[in-house]
Amino acid sequence: MKFLKPFLLFLFINFSALALGVLLMGDGATSDWYTSMNKAPWTPPNWMFGAAWTLVMLCFSIYMALLYLKQPTKKVITLFAFQFILNVAWNFVFFNQQLVTLGFIIITALTLVIAAFLVTFSKLMHLRSLLILPYMVWIVIATSLNLYILVNN
Repeated sequence: MKFLKPFLLFLFINFSALALGVLLMGDGATSDWYTSMNKAPWTPPNWMFGAAWTLVMLCFSIYMALLYLKQPTKKVITLFAFQFILNVAWNFVFFNQQLVTLGFIIITALTLVIAAFLVTFSKLMHLRSLLILPYMVWIVIATSLNLYILVNN
């Protein structure tokens, strides 16, 4: 029962970030601007983004609840807040404002924040650190997609 409250809180916050990101991106993913771009050959089909982000945020919510129960510090909350802001900001900057370079800077910063979670808390979290790996893998893929668009358009 001790786990349930922080898990539900992180789940709500994480899925709120996804919803806010979708809201702020407008028609970005279906816009003429985006659909006419030269995209990476490894770009997943559109349906995969929703499925991947659902899995990522579910695992990340479990990870955050476990981490917070073990170490309820300002450092944990600050890193989480940075992750939230960068995650939401990327959608707005990249899709809505069509600022590919700034989007790349933001998603690179997000990648570094997720890596910081993995590295900083791996000794504390042990095998539970595996829960953040889907986020790390997905964000590295997303960063590579953003970089490809930046270089090839």
